[in-house]
Amino acid sequence: MKWMVASDIHGAAECCRKMLEAMEREQADKLLLLGDLLYHGPRNDLPEDYAPKEVITMLNGAKERLLCVRGNCDTEVDQMVLEFPIMAEYAVVQLGERMIFASHGHHINPSNPPYLKQGEILLNGHTHVPAYEKQEGGWLYLNPGSVSIPKNDSEKSYLILCERECRLNNLSGNQIWMKQFGE
Repeated sequence: MKWMVASDIHGAAECCRKMLEAMEREQADKLLLLGDLLYHGPRNDLPEDYAPKEVITMLNGAKERLLCVRGNCDTEVDQMVLEFPIMAEYAVVQLGERMIFASHGHHINPSNPPYLKQGEILLNGHTHVPAYEKQEGGWLYLNPGSVSIPKNDSEKSYLILCERECRLNNLSGNQIWMKQFGE
């Protein structure tokens, strides 16, 4: 199984379009969205290509390949227009033998993690900053950054997760880094 992981679209239509094109180019089986799909939030500037109605149409068109968790900017009103569930606070998925706990990151994060065993993964968005960090106890913290509003001089990015490795790519598909699990 090949997972693409993205977060923090914040209603940016062109970024959403590029993200979905990347999903096709990468031949990902599923796209795991870590929240903040339509609204830009009070702390972010309006994205350059802010068009949440276009984002709704694009995401609904890919609904059979999406798994999503709720971000701090996602609301019940958003769920009314989206044809796939977005209100779950977290999701637990398997990647081969590896368990992945996915949440937006505003509540469950490296400072307040769930119980994770060695080799398991905590996936968060929220910070808009990509991360690959080994944690005390041997579990791994991953963040795909943001596809629309990157922070800390990062690029618009997403993760590709395979059984033995993960890659961070920019929206054009250029690899930023690749890590073998267990490194």
